[in-house]
Amino acid sequence: MKNFIAIILVGMFTSVARSEPKAVAPVTYIDSEKVSATFAKGGPLVETPGYKVHAGRRQGPGLVELHTQETDVFYIVDGTATFVTGGTMMDGKEVSPGQMRGTSITGGETHHLKKGDVIIVPNGTPHQFTETSNPFLYFIVKPISN
Repeated sequence: MKNFIAIILVGMFTSVARSEPKAVAPVTYIDSEKVSATFAKGGPLVETPGYKVHAGRRQGPGLVELHTQETDVFYIVDGTATFVTGGTMMDGKEVSPGQMRGTSITGGETHHLKKGDVIIVPNGTPHQFTETSNPFLYFIVKPISN
């Protein structure tokens, strides 16, 4: 009986070890020329139903943003910014499904961002660039929850 159980367990672990996860989407490669060209004006590099990757470019402050389905993962490439997160969005309006914009944040936390920093803003959290250098460049990855 012990040998039978051992054989079953070995078989189970071997089959689990041999099974490889299947890719759900193709690998995406973006060459440096396209990345540089996108940073020159700011915009999307890749957009899929599961995630987005943008080359962000700001030349000044922006409106408050709140995304109901997207988490924002920012990696600062160049420049500096004052970034407010959390609190309460004032004068919020839905501009498209799952996307809200507002005029300001009350009661939020202020962050001073610089080259090399990473900040993660979970979906449902208001956030706003209140000051930026010109230009302020960042990669933003947006995993999308359903």
